[in-house]
Amino acid sequence: MFVKLVRVLAFAACAASLAACGAAGEARPKSASAKSASADKAQTFDENPYPSTYKAYPGDAVAIVGATVYDGTGARIDNGTVLVSGGKVEAVGGADLAVPAGYRRIDGAGRFVTPGIIDIHSHLGVYPSPGVEANSDGNEATDPTTPQVWAEHSVWPQDPGFSRALAHGGVTSLEILPGSANLMGGRSVVLKNVPARTVQGMKFPGAPYDLKMACGENPKRVYGSKGRMPSTRMGNFAVDRATWIKAVEYRKKRDAGKLETRDLAMETLVGVLDGKIRVQNHCYRADEMAQVLDMAKEFGYKVSAFHHAVEAYKIADLLKSTDTCAAIWADWWGFKMEAYDGIPENAALLQDAGACVIIHSDDENGIQRLNQEAAKAQGSGRRMGIAIPDGQVIRWITLNPAHAMGIDDRTGSLTPGKMGDVVLWNGNPLSIYSRPEKVWIDGALMYDALDPRRHPISDFELGQPGEGDVK
Repeated sequence: MFVKLVRVLAFAACAASLAACGAAGEARPKSASAKSASADKAQTFDENPYPSTYKAYPGDAVAIVGATVYDGTGARIDNGTVLVSGGKVEAVGGADLAVPAGYRRIDGAGRFVTPGIIDIHSHLGVYPSPGVEANSDGNEATDPTTPQVWAEHSVWPQDPGFSRALAHGGVTSLEILPGSANLMGGRSVVLKNVPARTVQGMKFPGAPYDLKMACGENPKRVYGSKGRMPSTRMGNFAVDRATWIKAVEYRKKRDAGKLETRDLAMETLVGVLDGKIRVQNHCYRADEMAQVLDMAKEFGYKVSAFHHAVEAYKIADLLKSTDTCAAIWADWWGFKMEAYDGIPENAALLQDAGACVIIHSDDENGIQRLNQEAAKAQGSGRRMGIAIPDGQVIRWITLNPAHAMGIDDRTGSLTPGKMGDVVLWNGNPLSIYSRPEKVWIDGALMYDALDPRRHPISDFELGQPGEGDVK
């Protein structure tokens, strides 16, 4: 138990370094008309009351030399060099790129470098391990529309899944979504995969919120089984449209300065209509995705990505024309009717049509091997005659999810000036035999397979009372 106590205290001290208070929100603009203080406050709901307190660990200036580099944009550099300093990518180039004095050189010969892996669809923290009912906090399944709830208020930072995703999968950023029981499930939160005592200490600084929506079987099953609307697909869309109509009216009142009270659900939906909050939409069937795009056009919002999207290959042209990504599995299909027409060539067909492809997990185990899932999808394309370069496949789990999450200006590729989120793999990351050897987040070495002191672990994995010390 002494060892466990030491590790727990070390974790707390480590997390504390990330918990420096963030800057206060920007001052609210003054009301244009004379109103009471309470009415004025009701007009300014779009400021974030929960700013990120994330603070990067300090890191050394590092030069990885001699590695094969996939930069996340699709490019490949053989015998490449990656420089990281000050928490950011400094430069990327070939063997002729000069290494400044004072950089710690890491021999990358025979190894591969990629940007940090990004998972756009995770429920870590809201459905944490151990997976017991007491920890089931991802679905507020009490009403078909709950845009007022925020995933960050359910995230448990000590979920062991975070450190496993880092060590086994090289995951440096991830989006935590509410579940899919509801048509409108609530706001998501984007996290940096670092240990912290609070979710605010993990929150990706400046990342926009997203609204999780769902269509198809899940909401109609959950609420139809309760004898209430929706119980059909047409019921799904009717409830959605009626809710968007309320949001449009709410925005009109806000713009006219006529709001007297706040409505948390409407605030989220108006944020979507204003373009400040993106939509991540759980949807399987092609016909329903097309219907959702019609609804988005009707009310003037954008769907950033369809998630799961097993039939996305049928409407690849529509997705390309609306800049809507398909966040998919490599080969999951058939576990319910709306997943029955999924095919393993989905990603390849989408890529071949010029659409945005993302490989996601939706699973606490799958997040540990997104690189392998991407390789499986690549292989399925190759077998049908669609050859997709390795560098483009890496983009499916780096820059493309960053794009759909609205953080591609800060991470997702090894572009100078972006965050130093970097993975050194012990072999080709598209091989089942390869694993992360080192993982940096904002230039700080967060995991090193060769150094037991750099193996982050949740104190919830240190054993139960009476089990003895964990060595």
